[in-house]
Amino acid sequence: MSLAANTSDESRVNNPQQTTSPPTSTSEHGSTAAHRMSYQPLEVDEANSLEFKWTESAQPAHGGETAAPGGTSRSGYLRSDQTPQGNAGFWTIEYYQQYFDVDTKTVLSRCYHTLLPREDYINVTLESRPDLYGPFWTLTTVIFALFVFSSLAHSLSSYLSDKPYDYDFKLLSVAVGVVYAYGIGVPVGLWGILRWLGVNEWGLLDSVALWGYGMTVWIPVSLLCIAPIPMLRWSLVGAASLLSGFFLLRNVYPVLASAEAKSARLLVIVIAALHLAVALTFKVLFFSYYIVKEVGTPDPIPAA
Repeated sequence: MSLAANTSDESRVNNPQQTTSPPTSTSEHGSTAAHRMSYQPLEVDEANSLEFKWTESAQPAHGGETAAPGGTSRSGYLRSDQTPQGNAGFWTIEYYQQYFDVDTKTVLSRCYHTLLPREDYINVTLESRPDLYGPFWTLTTVIFALFVFSSLAHSLSSYLSDKPYDYDFKLLSVAVGVVYAYGIGVPVGLWGILRWLGVNEWGLLDSVALWGYGMTVWIPVSLLCIAPIPMLRWSLVGAASLLSGFFLLRNVYPVLASAEAKSARLLVIVIAALHLAVALTFKVLFFSYYIVKEVGTPDPIPAA
């Protein structure tokens, strides 16, 4: 809407002090104000015209808090006004910042729900807003827990066996390679295969978040496996493998079933095999220690 006030050259000559003031707008009074009308004077080039422009400014409807574009909220994120950095390239920090602005309460809640896989994790728990902060620190914590608690368990078993123990830092490198390769490499590879099969409903971040948060169960299991009871350790590793495997397959299989190629469902076998291989690797490399004491006295006869 525009209002124009035109004056003639003759009136401007006869009345040089004459000025035109913009009309005063009146606002409607109600419970909430959705828009506010304001007038902004514009500079004009012609001496015989004066124009006013009507602008529209959005006002918050409730509580002074503006909703995010598209009508969506950023519940659980540190900045409620955060929007995807659409103009930033993927090589810039600003592009990835949106995936790390998540609070600790939300991360812990997402970790907890992996232990009780009763609902669609991507759409319900993550609310279709995966992050990278939680999966990264979950995988890193699993590496730390595997090395620290296994080293503590080995040192205790060596002490009870009256044998010296030296920390094996090669296990730390093994933990880094196995955990990151499985927690990041496998979901990235699966996403690439799904894209090749024409399944576009699952994003790369969804896949990485699912695998990263799915490794949460290995943190408490690493602590409990300090117990010097072999059968208990086997039971804990088996239970963790079944729980995390069920969590993954429950969320992955519907995506695989949506592919037109029926052979895509065979990927479930590959995922299950890789998952069991990782669990067995954890058991053999990090949770295999026994208390063994020598029986009798050393042989006094030297070997020939």
